Amino acid sequence: MITYMGASNPAVSLQTIAEKAGVSAMTASRVLQKSPRVAPETRRRVLAAARALKYRPDPHLARLMKLVRGRKTPRLRAVIAVVREDSPQDELHAPNYQYVSLRDIRGRAEQHGYHAEEFWLGRDGLGPERMGDILHARGIEGLIVSPQSSRMLCAQLDYSRFAAVTFGYGLQTPSLHRAAGNMTVGIQLAAAQLLARGYQRIGLAITQWVDTRAQHAYSGAMLQVQQGIPRQRRVPLLLFPHNDLCRGEDVFRAWMKTHRPDALISFDTHVPDWLRQLGLRIPEDIGLVVHDWAESMPDFAGIFQRRDHIAVAAVDLVATQLLHHERGVPEVPRQILIPPAWVEGPSIRPEMQLAIKSLSKKR
Repeated sequence: MITYMGASNPAVSLQTIAEKAGVSAMTASRVLQKSPRVAPETRRRVLAAARALKYRPDPHLARLMKLVRGRKTPRLRAVIAVVREDSPQDELHAPNYQYVSLRDIRGRAEQHGYHAEEFWLGRDGLGPERMGDILHARGIEGLIVSPQSSRMLCAQLDYSRFAAVTFGYGLQTPSLHRAAGNMTVGIQLAAAQLLARGYQRIGLAITQWVDTRAQHAYSGAMLQVQQGIPRQRRVPLLLFPHNDLCRGEDVFRAWMKTHRPDALISFDTHVPDWLRQLGLRIPEDIGLVVHDWAESMPDFAGIFQRRDHIAVAAVDLVATQLLHHERGVPEVPRQILIPPAWVEGPSIRPEMQLAIKSLSKKR
């Protein structure tokens, strides 16, 4: 007989709860495990009986029984669906917009006993309603939604049947549990590094979509940084009006000529070429920090958003919902913010050079 520890009773058995509620031990077990396969009235009776008996679950025993049940018979691993959007003509398909890799998602999913598989909204005419039906028919209950399109097809999915989480704030409605990088910390970290190296006029040049996806953490953090800088050294933010960065050259050139920053936080593509066309050398004339640094960018200093850790956080959020049989859009979405890291690179003035300059001034 499986025994559960009680708050006042030394031991409250599952059978005792079942007998008081007038149900089988199996039904009582399903209710206490939050299984959706129980009628509401039956659920109410079992929970009332558990409260009357002052039932309290033993978390160590629950974990042990989960392991035992999982090892009884070999079974196919459950799948967590990674929902992407396939819109080849969309502005956000450019390499300027990084996204969390399937490798990182799959690595954490394996540790939870799941297999991660990609599904593409929009590919071959696959719409949100049809995709929802396909996922449900395959018995897939967990979704990780990676919005990477201005069309936001993922917003049209019916989430009532699924445990779901999303990356960042690109998908604002419905509001799901989410894992994201803390770009308030990222911008503050980059600005502190630049100020410490003697840069005087720090500019931020990104697209509106990037700022919105981070819930305006970029612009908010930069405005906060500017409060500690003399007014004459503050550079107005440049939010490119188009997500397609190729269309932003004229706006960028005009902004540079008007405000003349000596350091930039921006993209690794297009921007370096535009700076060179303006006759500026990197880093001799202007420092450049990449706002979304990756290992493929060794020529730049940058903000590393640690998307591998964001992937881990997202999988953990889905696995927790699945464990507790939580489905649908949450009443109170949980948000996990991963702090970025600073990465040194040759696109800014090195710290040693700054120290030498300071020493020369003292002499």
